[in-house]
Amino acid sequence: MMTSPSHSPGNALRRLRQTTPLVHNITNHVAMTPTANTLLAIGASPLMAHAQQEIQEISAISAALSINIGTLSPSWIEAMQLAAMCAHRDGKPWVLDPVGIGASSLRQYACRALLEYRPSVIRANASEVLALAGEMNQGRGVDSGDDGEDALERASRAAITLARAQNCVVAMTGHVDVVTDGQRQITIQGGHALMGRVTAMGCALSSVVAAFLAASLDGHDDTLQATAAALACYAEAGETAGQSVEGPGSFVPRFLDALYTLDADSTLLASRLELTDVT
Repeated sequence: MMTSPSHSPGNALRRLRQTTPLVHNITNHVAMTPTANTLLAIGASPLMAHAQQEIQEISAISAALSINIGTLSPSWIEAMQLAAMCAHRDGKPWVLDPVGIGASSLRQYACRALLEYRPSVIRANASEVLALAGEMNQGRGVDSGDDGEDALERASRAAITLARAQNCVVAMTGHVDVVTDGQRQITIQGGHALMGRVTAMGCALSSVVAAFLAASLDGHDDTLQATAAALACYAEAGETAGQSVEGPGSFVPRFLDALYTLDADSTLLASRLELTDVT
């Protein structure tokens, strides 16, 4: 459980809805609309911009940045680097989503370049975490692969190693979510199996994390707690949406509705979290 009621996911959600942070997204073609809709549903404000000529102006008015490498091109990589540089320079939180990093050398190059600008959070699935930590060279594109207990333990250790090496928070999402800053670890239970059957769910989550980070800048939460709050809210909405659906087609609108109507006073939000020290 969280260490203090003031750090609860419900309070983090209230602050997000009160502040409506503007999140700059450089995300892939597949994820643009789902990401925008998800941010609007939870109470944030989305802005999609990847032209280099406007990056600095967009960065100046944004509260946070989310970068997703799902559909790369040389010009997009340059825009991503510029946006990350601006966020790092201005002390604004930003999230890196290394989609399918194990699939190509271009993706690996892009992530190496972006890591130079110190993301606040790396949000990835287990195979992406393993690849970033140097423990796996190939992956199944954007799929997470094995979610068994042995694989989860191995990936959790890799997440801790990566968090320490990059001095950031790593949010590893899957059947069980694990968030770590290298010293502490929070596990999050919940969600629904259909979340893995709908494209861009993880991409949109990265931007939701960025929104929660922006809303926490007043000092209420640290990066670890703000990230865990985002994942807890996402998990609860997914679980709620999955209670009355027949498949992925009906899941998406119900998930957006569940995010929009998510009760910040829900006792389930805090109960989804388990905080432990990393040894």
